[in-house]
Amino acid sequence: MIFGIADTIFWDLNALDQELRRVSTICHGCRLCWNLCPSFPALFERIDAHDGSVAALTQQDFRDVVDLCYQCKLCFVKCPYVPPHEFALDFPKVMLRAKAVRVKNEGTSLQDWILGRPELLGMVGSATAPLSKWIPRLPFVRSLLHLGGVHRKRILPRYYRQTFRRWFGAHAPQGDGGNGKVAFFSTCFVNYNSPNVGIAAVKVLERNRVKVIHPPQKCCGMPLLDGGDIAGALKKANFNAASLAHVIKEGYEVVVPGPTCSYMLRHEYPHLVGGESAKLVAEHTHDLSEYLMKLHKRGKLDTQFTHRPVKISYHFPCHLKAQNIGYKSRDLMSLIPGAEVQVVEKCSGMDGTWGLKGKYFDLSLKVGTKLFNDIRDAKAETAVSDCPLAQIQIEQGTGMKALHPVEVIARAYGL
Repeated sequence: MIFGIADTIFWDLNALDQELRRVSTICHGCRLCWNLCPSFPALFERIDAHDGSVAALTQQDFRDVVDLCYQCKLCFVKCPYVPPHEFALDFPKVMLRAKAVRVKNEGTSLQDWILGRPELLGMVGSATAPLSKWIPRLPFVRSLLHLGGVHRKRILPRYYRQTFRRWFGAHAPQGDGGNGKVAFFSTCFVNYNSPNVGIAAVKVLERNRVKVIHPPQKCCGMPLLDGGDIAGALKKANFNAASLAHVIKEGYEVVVPGPTCSYMLRHEYPHLVGGESAKLVAEHTHDLSEYLMKLHKRGKLDTQFTHRPVKISYHFPCHLKAQNIGYKSRDLMSLIPGAEVQVVEKCSGMDGTWGLKGKYFDLSLKVGTKLFNDIRDAKAETAVSDCPLAQIQIEQGTGMKALHPVEVIARAYGL
């Protein structure tokens, strides 16, 4: 198990220090990832400041590097030394381990505790909607949020009284299952902040004769991992693995509209949870566009589109790129006659809870500058991203409200 949380050595400070220096030495000799995120330039600058000596790096040096890693996973995709190479280098997991060890010894900060619980925020936000839309805009509330670590200028997610779960509970199923059966893992964001994405997904799937269920589920656990709370993430993951494995055994495939959550189910659960249930979930989980393109490959996707967008600027999220499944959302939207889809492969700089933190607000916008410029230069009528937080960042940097690919497809159907 790569996480190795059951092993005493995982939590040992000396063992962690040795691993950080081993990994830093390999990265220093390669530097292939120097421009992927702020973490690598910080590491190399500190090594260079010590005349190239990794041994001279201080604990504060490592702490700064760890805090700048926002788990985009792109270095793992690009690295030539990942397992099964003898170096077995997994930079994101080493950074995660360092955060986890810190949390065990120092406790979780209030900010990470709050940001790691999107379900709790969602329940409060939806219960107070539509007031929750306007309250954060009040100056004194913004000041309180700023004291809590959220930048005054950060665009925040909106909450809806009718969550996706409530909508689905009242929804009369339409898909007859002739083309497949899907267990929809809606994600916290879709449930509380973008129920329209979930509704569009269900309508598109059902139009294509896919039976959709919404099994019991909790947050995927990634926000907790971001804050180093492995124990909290494991509780969520164990619940989801058991619930989803149960419906998979009944013939359902798991479909996820959010790339971070699908990455979590596919790539983190086997290492975090382990066992047959996690393995089953990983093998039967699909990104939403990926699943629809599989229907198309079988000749089962309805391509009778009535609304035809002219030009789409599509942001390819890091956590989709890390899954190595190709450009499924681009291919899906390209099926619409007359649609011109321009792919923008630039990091948004939002990257989960990292970009929501006030101290990284300016840096997150700096990381996203190339993405913003490419979207503006494209002069497209629609900006699109599978990642809900990247959508917020696109709006923050360009003023354009971005859509999810399935919303584009739903509109093309005239739904």
